[in-house]
Amino acid sequence: MTKLEELDKRSREVFRHIVDAYVETGEPIGSKSLSGRLGMSLSSATIRSVMADLEGAGLLYAPHTSAGRLPTEAGLQLFVHGILEIGDLSPEERQEINHHCKATGKSLSTLLDDTTKALSGLSRCAGIVLAPKSEAILKHMEFVFLNPGRVLVVLITEDGLVENRIIETPPGLPPSSLIEAGNYLNSRLVGKTLKEAKAQILGELEDNKSQLDGLTSKVVEEGLAIWAGKGSATSLIVRGQSNLLSDVRHMEELNRIRTLFEALDAQKELLELLDASIAADGVQIFIGSESNLFKLSGCSLIISPYSTDNGRIVGAIGVIGPARLNYSRIIPMVDYTAKLISKTIGKP
Repeated sequence: MTKLEELDKRSREVFRHIVDAYVETGEPIGSKSLSGRLGMSLSSATIRSVMADLEGAGLLYAPHTSAGRLPTEAGLQLFVHGILEIGDLSPEERQEINHHCKATGKSLSTLLDDTTKALSGLSRCAGIVLAPKSEAILKHMEFVFLNPGRVLVVLITEDGLVENRIIETPPGLPPSSLIEAGNYLNSRLVGKTLKEAKAQILGELEDNKSQLDGLTSKVVEEGLAIWAGKGSATSLIVRGQSNLLSDVRHMEELNRIRTLFEALDAQKELLELLDASIAADGVQIFIGSESNLFKLSGCSLIISPYSTDNGRIVGAIGVIGPARLNYSRIIPMVDYTAKLISKTIGKP
């Protein structure tokens, strides 16, 4: 693929305007229209020559029999990773994200869900978030009686994350069993991950090493199972998929979006991609074949990790959309949102 340093200043400027036009309209643009956008003393013939060179370099292509050109996937990748000038958020956009990222009275899952919806609405794409993994170091677990047969389980990690779940308990369970179950768990889970605590505690229960009665043992098992059960160790939230259909202009785009929906339903590859992204620093951008997930759909992912106050990355948030995303606007939007979540969940 052509490298950025191989393009001269004029070629870069022509190429930038072609990509800008594509992001705005999704339509191919010809030399005459480009001449009006450029504001440079370049004739249509000169612009056509530059476009031909860019096409020969694999950065542009002519759809169907159109005289206009569109950026190829390789062209978009070169543009975004090398030429793009990042913009800034408007005060209104910052205020909207700030409003949804307030943690007062919210569980972490609700906070992430609200923030993902806001990001989806502002970007007009599908918002996604990968919630914290169960590898967090545990600090405290508590059982709170709600009504006969129902107990609230509160899990607190050393990072300050608080999660609540409701479990069903055996009939006739005395309040003393909840206290005993909490004391038993807390004496064994502090400083361990949920996976480590579960392995030790369930091993003890199975070997009858603990002095718990049958009802209390059931509470302990249910309290662990609500977080450490079967399935993925991650929680994936996707919001605003309908936004991806709001600006579809061609049947080819519609077919690509349908392919993406099928991939999102499967979730496995998306989870793998998000898992990889949280190991990186800052905003990551995946366009088309840069990830297996988007090879067929030709879509893009902009994602950024978020962390707790001690700097430990616990998840990632971002957007999925068509290849012609407004990258200069959405990249800082995702970056700001991730940093705000980090700041919010890091508060004591």
